[in-house]
Amino acid sequence: MTRLTNIPTLSTERLTLRVPVEADFEHVATFFASKKHSWGFGGPLDRTEAWRWFATNLGHFALKGFGFWFLDTAEGETVGMVGLWGPEGWNETELGWVMFEGAEGKGYAREAAAAVRAYAYDTLGWGPLCSNIFPGNDRSVVLAERLGAKLEAEWESPTHGTELVYRHPSKQDLAGMKEMTE
Repeated sequence: MTRLTNIPTLSTERLTLRVPVEADFEHVATFFASKKHSWGFGGPLDRTEAWRWFATNLGHFALKGFGFWFLDTAEGETVGMVGLWGPEGWNETELGWVMFEGAEGKGYAREAAAAVRAYAYDTLGWGPLCSNIFPGNDRSVVLAERLGAKLEAEWESPTHGTELVYRHPSKQDLAGMKEMTE
């Protein structure tokens, strides 16, 4: 079996953000099968479409060096995905997140998103990221705002229609925010 070896593993206080493996597909298929959980991420999708998304994510890592990491707790439970996404036709690379059923409301998405954002800024040398959020996805809006992102614009996605673009603070702005709270 061939594995992508250039994908870094990221760590937070409670999570390991790791390369996707084939066994993760069941999490993805279950997530996309639920309209309640996946509507804000382009779902629902049947198993074949979910497989295509899963394979596209791996291709994203192979072609661009980034994608969605899978989140494992210290107990080994896979609780979601957080990553960087910039397919053909996208307005820019975005920071996105998904928590699997039962993992919402525990702060995992915020913790992982902050780690991925730091990786994008510190390792990749990128400027301020955006998060594209479907109108009505209030939980994602709250998370974006907790991460310091501000509504910047609406954007017509080539695949999903109207999305709200939330702009994250720059690395310098984050440092200033941290200084103000200390």
